[in-house]
Amino acid sequence: MKRNEKILKSMKHVVLILGAVIMLVPFAWMILTAFKTNSEAMQINPFVIFPKEWRTEAFVNVWNKMNFIRLYANTLIMIVIRILCAVLTATMAGYAFGRLKFRGRDFWFALILFQMMVPGQIFIIPQYLMVGKVGMLNTMFSLVFPGLVTAFGTFLMRQAYMGLPKDLEDAATLDGCNIGQTFLYVMMPLTKSSMVALGIFTALFGYKELMWPLIANTEQSTMPLSAALAKIQGQYGSNFPELMAASMIACIPMIVLYLFFQKQFIEGIATSGGKL
Repeated sequence: MKRNEKILKSMKHVVLILGAVIMLVPFAWMILTAFKTNSEAMQINPFVIFPKEWRTEAFVNVWNKMNFIRLYANTLIMIVIRILCAVLTATMAGYAFGRLKFRGRDFWFALILFQMMVPGQIFIIPQYLMVGKVGMLNTMFSLVFPGLVTAFGTFLMRQAYMGLPKDLEDAATLDGCNIGQTFLYVMMPLTKSSMVALGIFTALFGYKELMWPLIANTEQSTMPLSAALAKIQGQYGSNFPELMAASMIACIPMIVLYLFFQKQFIEGIATSGGKL
């Protein structure tokens, strides 16, 4: 039996390693392409994997063409504001849906789950009309607007609050705390890891969002990284080394963020049972 368990465990490891390698192939291809010439990048020969000569011209060209400092700043401002708003609203809503009893609670939470199940593209036209009516197109507000509230964050925080024992609330009530004090001083500090995980997820979702920034922001001064990368693709052809070089530069903040908060990132996935 032990031998069979070892074989099964080894097979699982082999499958997981193969899956990891398959997921890393696109990133390796991106890195290799960034150091090639455009003719090498467009070769059909599948055996031409490594560049004949490692060139850095693509990085120099995209850095000179694109104002990465401004793009980083726009993206950072958008992400920070989205994180603050998402964590604030989702924490309060998650506590209300997870710990409080009020009329229509299950119905309203079902609407939130419904929002998670439908494609996000459905909300683009209403959001665009709302932002246009208040005259905030091509502004930082238009980038932040879709992330002011988050259904996923509400669900994540609700799961976190439901995992806490009810004895904590009873003890707080005996000590004379009202609902607001119980939430602020007792329950919320116990969900810090989930709040950090929500912040990481919000940053990731905002960083890779493409369709909404392309629609709501057409000016370079308010464009985030994702939209700027899409703009450098030509209509009839693309310089793939420059495109891959720009993608590598754009990936750096998310890689750094993950390295610093990988524990909370994994805890968030385990807590919510969700996937990216």
